[in-house]
Amino acid sequence: MRAVLLMLMLATASMAAAKEVSPTPPMGWNSWDSFGLTIDEPDFKANARILAGLHGYGWSYVVIDEGWYMRNPFADKLQTRDYAMDAHGLLVPAPNRFPSAAHGQGFKALADWVHAQGLKFGIHIVRGIPKQAVAANLPVAGSAFHAKEVADTADTCPWDDSNYGVRDTPAGQAYYDSMLAMYARWGVDFLKVDCIADHPYKISEIRQIAKAIRKTGRPIVLSLSPGPTHLSHAAEIRRYGQMWRITNDVWDGWKFVHDHPTDTFPSGISDLFDRLPPWADQARDGHWPDADMLPIGTLAPHPGFGPARPSRLSMDEQRTLLTLQAIARSPLVLGANLTRLDNATRALITNKDVIAVDQSSRDNHPVTRLPQGFDHVRVWVASGRRDGERYLAIFNLDDKPVSLDAPWGALGLASGSYDARDLWSGQPRKASARLSLDLPAHGCALLSIRLAR
Repeated sequence: MRAVLLMLMLATASMAAAKEVSPTPPMGWNSWDSFGLTIDEPDFKANARILAGLHGYGWSYVVIDEGWYMRNPFADKLQTRDYAMDAHGLLVPAPNRFPSAAHGQGFKALADWVHAQGLKFGIHIVRGIPKQAVAANLPVAGSAFHAKEVADTADTCPWDDSNYGVRDTPAGQAYYDSMLAMYARWGVDFLKVDCIADHPYKISEIRQIAKAIRKTGRPIVLSLSPGPTHLSHAAEIRRYGQMWRITNDVWDGWKFVHDHPTDTFPSGISDLFDRLPPWADQARDGHWPDADMLPIGTLAPHPGFGPARPSRLSMDEQRTLLTLQAIARSPLVLGANLTRLDNATRALITNKDVIAVDQSSRDNHPVTRLPQGFDHVRVWVASGRRDGERYLAIFNLDDKPVSLDAPWGALGLASGSYDARDLWSGQPRKASARLSLDLPAHGCALLSIRLAR
């Protein structure tokens, strides 16, 4: 009985902490879609300055993705990328790319600078302990353990074998404790951990990292990647993480053709219409299913997939992606090089009404029964911030335009006459007992509606 009570107390404490750390879906920018492994301090600061100008719209996290510890990120092989590491087997920023990290400063100075801009600072890691730390059997800071006691040498990430997995032992916990203590000293607010939420799912290391975060006393968002996280892990993973990927990497295509039917990389925008619905009731209480970054705007100079380019999504598809993530309450993470932000993309990411759907709607869910003629249409509904306000998102997944006409009651709403406002255009629609609208191929509409008086 005591054990059950203890588990309930821990679960309650975890939920309360998550609400405090991420009460709404996190919003920000991540370097991967435009810089891949190559982000450096000048480029990071340039993008952070732009994001600081967007902070009033809710964009607040700036995250350095994979490779910040590589002195030579352009090398063809992992073994020649020359990792920077301290005397305790912890990766540190490569000083040739992040000059403020020289002389053992780590990311402290850069995080302080980010905080001075009114933003929050994040980094990416791949789970585990570097193989070079194990080969040298380096001591674990703050403990009597050494790297060989930490490493599970039978476990490596299938797509990045530079690390060994970490054993679920006191030595393994001590290693993650030392890592998170260092990140807390730096001032890290957001930690994205890769090769941990799927292929493979490593719950032991998720628990260890979450425990290490709690020990620091610092509120740090724990973001778990890659996807697709299996729905059977929902209760377990939300106990430890504030956000977790429910899809493989999403890139700028409507639908990608794969060589094998089980392949999920890369995922296209249309795939999210299958991935998000099963997770709809999990987007609450400080825990957020993550539909991956927004590959919009200019993806350059060194995107993590494909050549440098403007996003290959049409403007209708970009609007559809942002609308779907908002109505599903996914974290919103920009992938564009913000120093090349065009006016059309800026308009997309500064629409306060659309952002409010993501940040403050509730009871979000897809409508499963739709009228005849809606074969290629998807509909989501949610409750709004004000009494009686509802949100309605309608998506055309077809490759050609569609004209729709249906009573509101057939779209997951109570029957009646509704006043409506288009949240993308800001234009009101006359009160009517039916919804009639035209949608372009891969396009959408997002409406705020109320029963007419």
